[in-house]
Amino acid sequence: MSTVVTAPDGVPRCPWGMESEQMADYRFYHDTEWGRPVHGDDALFERMSLEAFQSGLSWITILRRREGFRAAFAGFRIAEVARFTDEDAERLLVDTAIIRNRAKISATLSNARVAAELSPGELDALIWSYAPTRTGRPAPRTTGDLQPVTPESTALAKDLKKRGFRFVGPTTAYAMMQACGLVNDHLAGCHVRAEVEAAAA
Repeated sequence: MSTVVTAPDGVPRCPWGMESEQMADYRFYHDTEWGRPVHGDDALFERMSLEAFQSGLSWITILRRREGFRAAFAGFRIAEVARFTDEDAERLLVDTAIIRNRAKISATLSNARVAAELSPGELDALIWSYAPTRTGRPAPRTTGDLQPVTPESTALAKDLKKRGFRFVGPTTAYAMMQACGLVNDHLAGCHVRAEVEAAAA
């Protein structure tokens, strides 16, 4: 079980965000984005979509294609993606800048249509309503302390599925919760953990 790693730059980080030439993308994402609170329907739709595309793949695969995804999916603006046609779906299937998976592309377009039926701010409020209480939640000390599924992520996934969202199971829902700051899973001792706590306060 891995604990915080002090990288060559002298900064303690979660092991997956460690300093190395090969992991520079992870390091930047870890230091500047992962775990910080994300709000806004479109922003959360983007994270939901990218986590769904990540299913079965390494996150670095998605991270390095993120700008390609944004270009292909109109910046993940819900109103625009909801208007994508069958022709758009076929265009996406040959777009080498993204992951060309028919089921995931179809789910993203379908999810946009579901999200477009919600009131402004409703998707944000829905997702954040499943954020667990931070008080008394101990900081994980090792990666072994992190769970891939929680009662909250299971409940969120069930609620999303009930509303018609696809490709958002409990594990994907929890990955989104971690990425969007609903929980703070930076390990104890990681230099980002306190910043995330302050941002969430």
